[in-house]
Amino acid sequence: MDEMFETVVENIKELLHEKKWAKLKDILEDMNEQDIAELFMELEERELTFIYRLLPKELAAEVFVNMEPEYQEALIRAFSDSELREVLDELYVDDAVDIIEEMPATLVKRILQHTDPEMRKSINEILRYPEDSAGSIMTTEYVDLKRNMTVSDAFTRIRRTGVDKETIYTCYVTDSKRKLKGVVTAKDLLLSDENDLIRDIMESNVISVSTVEDKEVVADIFQKYDFLALPVVDGEERLVGIVTVDDAIDVLQEEATEDIEKMAAITPTDKPYLKMGAVETWKKRFPWLLILMVSATFTGKIIQHFESALQAYVILTSFIPMLMDTGGNCGGQASVTIIRGLSLGDIEFKDIFKVIWKEFRVALLCGITLAVANFAKMMIIDRVNITVAAVVCMTLVCTIIVAKIIGCTLPIFAKAIKLDPAVMASPFITTIVDALSLLVYFTIAGFTLKL
Repeated sequence: MDEMFETVVENIKELLHEKKWAKLKDILEDMNEQDIAELFMELEERELTFIYRLLPKELAAEVFVNMEPEYQEALIRAFSDSELREVLDELYVDDAVDIIEEMPATLVKRILQHTDPEMRKSINEILRYPEDSAGSIMTTEYVDLKRNMTVSDAFTRIRRTGVDKETIYTCYVTDSKRKLKGVVTAKDLLLSDENDLIRDIMESNVISVSTVEDKEVVADIFQKYDFLALPVVDGEERLVGIVTVDDAIDVLQEEATEDIEKMAAITPTDKPYLKMGAVETWKKRFPWLLILMVSATFTGKIIQHFESALQAYVILTSFIPMLMDTGGNCGGQASVTIIRGLSLGDIEFKDIFKVIWKEFRVALLCGITLAVANFAKMMIIDRVNITVAAVVCMTLVCTIIVAKIIGCTLPIFAKAIKLDPAVMASPFITTIVDALSLLVYFTIAGFTLKL
């Protein structure tokens, strides 16, 4: 696919250089809008503006929505007022809002000046909702029907208004006060008699969300019920918009990226890696590294405290990295598993004792297995005395148990106090487990070896 795309890019650049406009236009019209948007990323700004103007009006709007913000900004700056108005007229409200949120203030003012009053009102309404709410990702362009309509009336309304709607497959039934009363799909309408009333074929048990509901909750509902669209209501149960599946997928992608960055101790960002400068990347990383570095000093303090014990049994020092690494790995395994379970809704706070009991048994099995393998290695390869080997292996079992318990409980407690469980992933758990594994190690060594 990459080779084919590169060939298309080269072909288009060649046609552009040879000024074969008609052939170039034919190729572009046969391409998918997402592929054209990716193609534009390979062009210079002058070429980008010229080729964009060759696209048919509807295709141009679809391509514009799929472009990266910096390329959208370049085009907006190059557009005449009439060109900008044409593009905006073809956009759905939620797409227009997404674009506005990425643009500098000077361009936002120009965009709003060239939108029609109805769209401007819808945009301003959506922009007032909290950033992470359902209201911020919804669109106000949906098909609404009335209960006393016939199927024939419904089709007439869909044909008249559907061309400007985000989706016409799912239609929502409202009363005179715009309160949500039911939902009906295009399939329901097609399979019904044209004289059937909407109230007789609609589904009245409608799942909806409020405008202030967290958008991650909205995305989870899409996952659970396989919806194509989800109605959004205000505090009085009036239908104000819908969230479509493409927006839910974007939320899931953002959530996954954010969790991965938090689990790696990086401040989340919505910019692609190659679009961020070195200084900006440094700002996202160094605060967490500083916190982890300072917290790691506790490990050094523990080693200093037991310095005399290490001088008496220098061989104990060589096994510290193995114990700390194994504990950190075990804690990381448990935390990632629990964080994923929490995000999917498979695990709740009430399940904490079930989780601890399960992880304890897993830790015991893992600890015994690794201890047996390590004991054999120490006796055959390291050739240490049996007492030292026993101390290390007992510590290994205890460290794994402690690491698993910490790894499974911290994310659950974080979720209970409204923190993101991903924050409690590997870096923090590893730091905690490192300190505890040393305490366990020296405690067992001191008791067994009489240090």
